[in-house]
Amino acid sequence: MARHVVAPLSDLPPGQRKVVNVGGRSVVVLNIDDELFALLDRCPHQGASFAGGVLCGLVESDVPGSYQLSRQGEILRCPWHGWEFDVRTGQSWCEPSKIKVRRYEARVETGKRLVEGPYVAETFPVTVEDAYVVVDV
Repeated sequence: MARHVVAPLSDLPPGQRKVVNVGGRSVVVLNIDDELFALLDRCPHQGASFAGGVLCGLVESDVPGSYQLSRQGEILRCPWHGWEFDVRTGQSWCEPSKIKVRRYEARVETGKRLVEGPYVAETFPVTVEDAYVVVDV
């Protein structure tokens, strides 16, 4: 799996999202309470971009008239037709056995870790002050 640096973490504060091009794919990266999620930015229904989608919670009911809201901010709703997807798994809540959106690993790595490699070269002192968002494709 290839790693791609997509943005400095400062460009993606909690509550924000960013559409990036990763290996020729449009990917939406979401920062939900300092936890990063990355999904293919294309609804499998009719291709809408998730960038304009609403993050909502999961509404569940054991009996008619009784509703519980859980997982606030972890369900991404397509802006065109309202199909809902779990940001943790990519699974659809419309037809979970058949539909899902591609999910990618997203994490924060320091600049120092990104420049380490198997080759030895002349080095110069460098300081790293920021962290970057990295997506595996």
